[in-house]
Amino acid sequence: MFDKVLIANRGEIAVRINRACQELGISTVAIHSEADVDSMHVRIADESVCIGPNPVNKSYLNTHSIIAACEITGAQAVHPGYGFLSENSSFAKMLQDHKLTFIGPKHSHIEAMGDKIQAKKMMKEFGVPTVPGSDKAIEDKKDAINISKEIGFPVLIKASAGGGGRGMKVVNDEKELSESLPIVKQEALSFFGNDAVYIEKFIDSPRHIEVQVICDTHGNFIHLHERDCSVQRRNQKVVEEALAPGIDEEKKEKLFSICVKAMQNMGYLGLGTLEFLYENGEFYFMEMNTRLQVEHPITEMLTRIDLVREQICVASGEKIFTTQENVRPLGHSIECRINAENSEDFKPSAGTIGLFHPPAGNGIRLDTFIYSGYKVPHYYDNLLAKLIATGRTRNHAIKRALRSLNEIVIDGIETNIELHKKILSSNDFKNGSVSINWLENNITSL
Repeated sequence: MFDKVLIANRGEIAVRINRACQELGISTVAIHSEADVDSMHVRIADESVCIGPNPVNKSYLNTHSIIAACEITGAQAVHPGYGFLSENSSFAKMLQDHKLTFIGPKHSHIEAMGDKIQAKKMMKEFGVPTVPGSDKAIEDKKDAINISKEIGFPVLIKASAGGGGRGMKVVNDEKELSESLPIVKQEALSFFGNDAVYIEKFIDSPRHIEVQVICDTHGNFIHLHERDCSVQRRNQKVVEEALAPGIDEEKKEKLFSICVKAMQNMGYLGLGTLEFLYENGEFYFMEMNTRLQVEHPITEMLTRIDLVREQICVASGEKIFTTQENVRPLGHSIECRINAENSEDFKPSAGTIGLFHPPAGNGIRLDTFIYSGYKVPHYYDNLLAKLIATGRTRNHAIKRALRSLNEIVIDGIETNIELHKKILSSNDFKNGSVSINWLENNITSL
């Protein structure tokens, strides 16, 4: 096991990783920008290192400063959390070259799954169901038109290196395709440094279902069941739940088996999440996230497995502590992402938090880094907290979540707490009948 781990992140996930390390008896190093000197993850770590000014490219994305911080403090491993450098294969390789452990998958798998075209091709070869579309990058407009005619309009143009809802466009005919293709390629180049795009059949109103897997170096490959992340705004998840309501158990078990087999074929290591679109009883692979997910707590609450702890242990060469037969979800869990933003126009909010009162009670968990008097900076992602409510049934979990949303107090800045109340109170959500378009289509009526 490692003696010291550097946490290459900030906010609630840095706090979460710090707790897991300390419970394992591992010393922690928090890195931070100048703006985050008073952040909770810095306060609770054993050591801290300021690695640069406020902009992320000069601090949290500064790979050379992070490696220097490891050398200064004697950290043996780096946990990247999510976002930032968590799916950067070059960074993982750089750590390996410096005899440091990247707490995550092999850099080759990060690279392979980071290229959406290659990932889709690989999964298709492993028998994972994929969305009909191109198996390689689109060469020109003629190529795009031919493929689109073959699979039928509407189609989705997607950046090969894309993510986070950027670098994609739905087109309904040849004219739109010709006009949109260069725009998406330019957007892909601007955001991801790679203008390669591919085309998929556009699935109109699917749900977003993902399967959590964990694998070690001892030949153990297991799944931790599924999550439903269909409540989204602009392709960003807002509410997640586990397990997914209303999906046939046999179809889920078949999907789990396919996912585990794919991981065995890859020789995958660590945590990973395979994301699917689900419509009319069919699953279609979208992408694989080779990192810890924001929504990992709902899986933890149902399975009683500490995913961050297991992630660290597996990276150090240990076995997964459990077996597939012992992974038995109990109850239902819902996560609400509480952001510093206006609930109506979604404009980000920054400022000093006044009174902060967290919710409590049976089945309630709050992952956060804020406290009364904390100044929320405007430089970074506006996620403040994740409220996780777990109950005996889905209805029980919804009621607990609503009770907790009424109980939590975050004064001084705007938050989207009211939006979460409206979502969880809606009949569509209660009935488990929302698709990835539902929130966008109903946001004004909510």
